Amino acid sequence: MKFGLFIPQGWRQDLVGIDPAQHWGVMAGLARRVDGNPDWESIWVYDHVHTVPRPIEETTHEAWSLMAAFAGVTGRVRLGQMCTCMGYRNPAYLAKVAATVDVISEGRLEMGIGAGWYEHEWRAYGYGFPSAGERLQALREGVEIMQQMWTTGYGNYAGEHFTVDGAMCFPRPLQGDSAPGSPRNGIPVWIAGGGEKKTLRIAAEYADYTNFSGMPEEFSAKSEILRAHCADVGREFEDIVRSANFNAVIGRDDAEVQERLAWIRDHYTSAGLPEDVVESTVKSFADGPLVGTPEQIIEALVDLRSRGMTYAITYFVEQAYDLSGVELFEQAVIPAFMEREQHGGMWHFLHGR
Repeated sequence: MKFGLFIPQGWRQDLVGIDPAQHWGVMAGLARRVDGNPDWESIWVYDHVHTVPRPIEETTHEAWSLMAAFAGVTGRVRLGQMCTCMGYRNPAYLAKVAATVDVISEGRLEMGIGAGWYEHEWRAYGYGFPSAGERLQALREGVEIMQQMWTTGYGNYAGEHFTVDGAMCFPRPLQGDSAPGSPRNGIPVWIAGGGEKKTLRIAAEYADYTNFSGMPEEFSAKSEILRAHCADVGREFEDIVRSANFNAVIGRDDAEVQERLAWIRDHYTSAGLPEDVVESTVKSFADGPLVGTPEQIIEALVDLRSRGMTYAITYFVEQAYDLSGVELFEQAVIPAFMEREQHGGMWHFLHGR
């Protein structure tokens, strides 16, 4: 199993109380820390511009600016967005931006892409809010344009939502050219979302990775629907890596887990959110599969792995303030999913060898 880690960027109110002048130092420091630990495969950010669970006057740093910045301060870890909203940028321009980041990072970019959902920021930024069907058609067209530009260097396309006439993408991404990458796309493409009729169909056709619900039964159900779509389009189901995002709340014992949940409640309260919003947010953390002691989290991940989930992207809301949860996860959970020769040193510490 591979593991990725979200770096706090403010969208989930995970930089509240930190001076904006210090934000980049915090984010860059956390990125470098992960870069130095080979047990982490990747770092991730969200592609949003207004905070959740409510849009308030708090920081949200822009995703692709961070991709380029992280590329410049790291040297090993892979870089992804979960996920880029197709509706926020012209896909030919996005393909060019991504190709540049892939060059800056020396072939470490992942392209997470989805149709978008956050109506408030769509309308606030002047994008309107097209129907789900229109957004999904735009997603399909955009993925086709990016694939074309990354693999050939040119984009020529006439669709319902996007028209590209001789757009050039040079240099092409390093991945799929001078560096290993996706045979299908160049830069690996992650299709995010679990829409059963259209999103998973697009994933079956184009994705190297999927990213949908990590709740066990739902994950299994979505996987079987993806399998059926793969059969329909003549794609090997096992060619697509299935991932999921997880809120991680870890403690050495149940009391420490409850302390972390209490911290989350206090943190969102301090951000000025209404009590009902705070409680629903805390519940969304508490109800997730990766909440508990290391033993409980390992058990949950073993179950998910048996269902075909082989890439876990984790989010620790307290990471900018307190690294003890991340450290415990690194010391007591990740080693359970790595062979001795793969693990970056901690295996030997834990096992006394």
